[in-house]
Amino acid sequence: MPISSRLTPLSEQNMTPEQQRVLADILSGPRGNLDGPFLAWVHSPALADHAQRLGAFCRYGTRLDLRLTELAILTTAAWWRSQAEWQIHEPIARAAGLSDAVIEALRQHSAPTFETPEDACVYAIGTALNETRRVPDNLYRLGVDLFSEAGMVELIGVYGYYTLVAMTLNAFAVDRGTDTPLPFPE
Repeated sequence: MPISSRLTPLSEQNMTPEQQRVLADILSGPRGNLDGPFLAWVHSPALADHAQRLGAFCRYGTRLDLRLTELAILTTAAWWRSQAEWQIHEPIARAAGLSDAVIEALRQHSAPTFETPEDACVYAIGTALNETRRVPDNLYRLGVDLFSEAGMVELIGVYGYYTLVAMTLNAFAVDRGTDTPLPFPE
């Protein structure tokens, strides 16, 4: 898939040794490609190093169920109207058990109806953070009861990391080059 952005395209001829090292690290890691923000982050090897390690933890290493992580990611993608983030994570979220109805409600920026208190809590926390920049005490306590304090820290980390991803994708106009229609109006 031909990924493009508004950044100067990198090639072996114009990459620094550090950029080449980071590129090799990304390509040999669990992702195995430059899809998403990595096309941009390779331009700053130090940022790429740190961001890819944080991203690997947020995506593969938290104590949260994959369905909950993907719900947080799609909530973020919808909030930021991040086309590429949505295109990458929507099929993963569906495979992880998010229903078509929840996915479509998120895409339309409307409140989904959830089947579990965990799903409802993850969505409510993301919505509160995006709308008010805070998590109210009662919602915080519910999150700790459902996920533990460490789980709450990790959930907030997922929201923060995928906000960075969405901002990167949007700012640098990363286009995945797919034939599928964009999920959000431009």
